[in-house]
Amino acid sequence: MKQEAIQYLALDVHQATTVATVRTENGSIRMRATVATEASAILGLVRGLGAQLHVAFEEGTQAQWLHDLLQPHAERVVVCNVRGRSETSNKSDRIDADWLSEQLRLGALKSVYHGARSVATLKELVRCYSNLVDDSTRVMQRVKALYRGRAIGTKGEAVYRPSQRKIWLGKLDGPGAKMRAASLLAQLDTLLELRRKARVAMIAEARRQSGWKVLLSVPFLGPVRVSLLLAIMATPFRFRGKRQLWPYVGLAVVTRTSSEQEIVEGKLRRRKRAPLTRGLNRNHNPVLKNVFKGAANAAAAKAGPLKDIYDRCVAGGVREEMAKLTLARKIASVVLRLWKKGELWDPNKLTTQVT
Repeated sequence: MKQEAIQYLALDVHQATTVATVRTENGSIRMRATVATEASAILGLVRGLGAQLHVAFEEGTQAQWLHDLLQPHAERVVVCNVRGRSETSNKSDRIDADWLSEQLRLGALKSVYHGARSVATLKELVRCYSNLVDDSTRVMQRVKALYRGRAIGTKGEAVYRPSQRKIWLGKLDGPGAKMRAASLLAQLDTLLELRRKARVAMIAEARRQSGWKVLLSVPFLGPVRVSLLLAIMATPFRFRGKRQLWPYVGLAVVTRTSSEQEIVEGKLRRRKRAPLTRGLNRNHNPVLKNVFKGAANAAAAKAGPLKDIYDRCVAGGVREEMAKLTLARKIASVVLRLWKKGELWDPNKLTTQVT
């Protein structure tokens, strides 16, 4: 029996409609269609194309929903990141779908991980908690800005405390400013209560994950940081090693070099000059970067085996900020190794080698 040919389906997804392009193995376009962005319409399109189907669409708001919807009905589903694509050429939904289908056929798409159904609930709880943290922080800044605009000092957190609220409201002149401050503080009370409940629910769900005990055993990774790691990374086996994790976290150093080789006495050899560094990679997950940077800052301030690594770097002439970067990379490497092996933190096994 002749094997069915592979077809390549690209979807340009929008809120109301989805533009689809189907290519054959030889690159010719077999079909173009526009369907509603609804489960029944998209599944009807996919089911009519056969089993040997590869599907691609861009990372976006509906990406996780669409990935889970199509995974059982296609041989391969690719959620891709096309960030950085040139915008100098013509653009339309059909052009985008055609281009995406060709890149899928050529195998030129960079995939974004969407295979963590086991942490779907935890992801939503983490988003809920993170949003409440952002909202409460924003309200706190507005409260202090209100007082700062009237040259009233607000050091510390006393201005937020309900027990001192009357005192602080009394420092404001005029009913408008007092009403505004009271409204902001009432918002803050509500957000802080919701934030507390979201934190409890998030940690309770994170405890059900298999990597909870392992990650919590690592110093300076508390319940909140561990919850963020479990929700975002989902599984350590996504990364072959630490050098694949560092760019994802935003701890990889970007280097630039040119004219790397020269001919001396008729022989080709590599130049001795070192590559120029250009900072850390910008395409990364900012939440994970904050997790590991926060852990490194805490570790550098408290005596222990991790601080010994930091002190050794500083003693060797490394700037303090670069030593903290080295420490953050070390913590990330330890997390990946322990999580993969299912082992708890043991300071006696911590290698002295600085990564």
